[in-house]
Amino acid sequence: MKNQPIGIFDSGVGGLSILREIRTLLPHENLHYFADQAHVPYGARSLEEVRGYSEGITSFLLSQGAKLIVVACNTASAASLYHLRDRFPDLHFVGMEPAVKPAAESTLNGVVGVLATPATFQGELFASVVERFAKGITVLPQTIPHLVERIEAGEIDTIEIRKILSRAIQPLLDSGADTLVLGCTHYPFIIPILQEIAGDGVKVINPAPAIARQTLRLLTSNNLLSSKNKAGEVVCYTSADPQSLTRMLPIVDLASVKIFQVKWLGDVIVPVD
Repeated sequence: MKNQPIGIFDSGVGGLSILREIRTLLPHENLHYFADQAHVPYGARSLEEVRGYSEGITSFLLSQGAKLIVVACNTASAASLYHLRDRFPDLHFVGMEPAVKPAAESTLNGVVGVLATPATFQGELFASVVERFAKGITVLPQTIPHLVERIEAGEIDTIEIRKILSRAIQPLLDSGADTLVLGCTHYPFIIPILQEIAGDGVKVINPAPAIARQTLRLLTSNNLLSSKNKAGEVVCYTSADPQSLTRMLPIVDLASVKIFQVKWLGDVIVPVD
């Protein structure tokens, strides 16, 4: 059980930002990553749809031997995390939640902007986080239309990306936000551009390192840490053309990765012949 893989999934390439942090912290772990690129982006889909995709992917990763599942997608976590824990009570999950708590602790003027998808803001998880950790703090939710699709296409630093980011964050800056929370796992790939546009006086909070630390805590407390002394294997699955996934791998410093294409047959995921 200890040497079985950690399962990680996202709607697309965004969760690779989480995989990168987990691999840095836990280099001996085998990692199986699932990119549901047939349905990306999740952000504009109904919570019920996303819940169904999340359950199907979890079942698939379990069939590949996953010992723990990291839901490396804010939208999927918002829509599905409670449901997945009920549906798979014997499985350990690490989910994403907007990093409102560290933002509330670090803001100097009490104004925090949260960048996420519409579905993330609709979920119970976001409301719960704000209620628990943002008392006395002004939390400004902001969606960024079309950014996920651009990143999926491999656009990291283009004129259009800069225009999209400027349109999204300027209202937050005008409202006095001195802290910006990344509420989508695709967004860490554009932190340098985001920081440049926002300016040095604005702190950008990336939750990926905290997710890696929580994964370590869960593995340790449940005696599931790998016993190997060599680098773990990374295997990737995609439900669409592997090209965009392949294009992003060098950005997260991954080489010698096995990539398999799969497809949905109703609610079931099967290999592509």
